[in-house]
Amino acid sequence: MSARFTDKTVLVTGAGSGIGRAVALAFAAEGASVVLSGRGAAPLEETRALIAAAGGDSLVVTADVSRAADVQALVRTAVDRFGGLDVAVNNAGIFRGGVPIADLPVEDWQALLDINVTGVLHCLQAEIAHMRANGGGSIVNVSSNLGAHMRIPNVAGYLTSKAAVSTLTRAAALDHVRDGVRINAVSPGASDTTMSLRSGETAADRTARMKEESPLGRVSTTEEVAAAVLYLASPDAASVVGADLVVDGGAAA
Repeated sequence: MSARFTDKTVLVTGAGSGIGRAVALAFAAEGASVVLSGRGAAPLEETRALIAAAGGDSLVVTADVSRAADVQALVRTAVDRFGGLDVAVNNAGIFRGGVPIADLPVEDWQALLDINVTGVLHCLQAEIAHMRANGGGSIVNVSSNLGAHMRIPNVAGYLTSKAAVSTLTRAAALDHVRDGVRINAVSPGASDTTMSLRSGETAADRTARMKEESPLGRVSTTEEVAAAVLYLASPDAASVVGADLVVDGGAAA
């Protein structure tokens, strides 16, 4: 195992499950001190315990990314505990869908924008403020193959929010590359998380469906998505700026 992130501090939002947990575990395995954030403490503590069992170091900080004050406090806590912030992964997000846009509840639309878009903005602003004043850093936003890359029916709000994340990533990358802050995105497709399960569907049902629907014939593992995140955050991607790396088994190809 390489140790590209030894002595680095990494912040991961949405670290209590799924892709966020896999990303946190992967950074810890490569030597990082990881700040685990989300709205609920219990799943974050589960992630922390997994990192500790593997000999890693992490800190749990609850925060709601839709609240700017929460995110500012989160970054301050990370810096106070570990002395800086080298990498941030803005993964926290929600999914709402299942109806055409004419029937989309405005509450669902607003929640998608508040968390998936404004939440990323809050994170970027707090993270960049520290990084550009302290020698730079790397940020990876988790977007989706749905939105900028492909569309499906009855998820217009989610599509819009994730397309915005992809565009926000590129805009922020251009704005701050000269500040020493590299910003990129990873856009997963269906992965081995509960979010990719349709209503009433089991994991076995999904496996059968994906054999027909996916060019690759399966969902991506969360570890595969995490590997893409770590690449973009690492020195291996030193000249990669404003990229939006799709990890979806060819679905958007």
